[in-house]
Amino acid sequence: IAHEAGVELNVDIANEISAKTPNLCHLAPAGFTYMEDLNEAGGVYAVMNELNKKGLLYTDLITVTGKTVGENIANCVNKNPDVIRPIDHPYSETGGIAVLKGNIAPDSCVVKRSAVVPEMMVHEGPARVFDCEEDAIAAIKGGKIVAGDVVVIRYEGPKGGPGMREMLNPTSAIAGMGLGASVALITDGRFSGASRGASIGHVSPEAAVGGPIALIEEGDIIKIDIPANTINVDVSDEELAKRRENWQPREPKVTSGYLARYASMVTSGNRGAVLEIPKAK
Repeated sequence: IAHEAGVELNVDIANEISAKTPNLCHLAPAGFTYMEDLNEAGGVYAVMNELNKKGLLYTDLITVTGKTVGENIANCVNKNPDVIRPIDHPYSETGGIAVLKGNIAPDSCVVKRSAVVPEMMVHEGPARVFDCEEDAIAAIKGGKIVAGDVVVIRYEGPKGGPGMREMLNPTSAIAGMGLGASVALITDGRFSGASRGASIGHVSPEAAVGGPIALIEEGDIIKIDIPANTINVDVSDEELAKRRENWQPREPKVTSGYLARYASMVTSGNRGAVLEIPKAK
């Protein structure tokens, strides 16, 4: 996969790196400390020094300071082990991001694992399906989403948006309704670092190109297993194939101007939403 920077974007390496990289900081909303606390505790360099105790950094690489990574972080000590956990006492032995795959997201989706409460690491519940962010927010605030539900927001990916909007408002609404520890959210849209709970985004391929997330129906049972890196809808391959035959692409939301050109060229989230000239069929 040729990324815009000419670098292969390989989402699978995220889990490999996560498996060996401990989680040392829980800044809000994952925890009760903030960026200024991190700065006073020694900052990112102090975190890097902790990671270096396990040999997780390439310390001899040159950086923009004109010095190597090792020279940059030398003598940067951890001044507050409550803010930056020591390497031998991490919040978790694995990193904050997990890439999941399954019949909902054959190419991948992403969750900020470090902000998921323990009871939601493995979750099973009925799909509550919405074809745009606004409809989902109305249902959440209207009390129509209950504990155990799995909110599915689709057609918000790079092509469907168009533009892959940030689904921060629905996650905030779920938390505000007291459902943060009992309701999961799945979307082909994206999340920022402010998301919390079982918020699973970047589902690829997206709904607008006929990804399986477009085939989920209200009430389907969705099974999420973050430790196993899996996400599936409990529907047979035969049933999904039948639904695919009946699926029709949606009319684009924008049909002229720059966004129409963008939507016609953009790839799904797992490709970095880069632009490619469509190949002639």
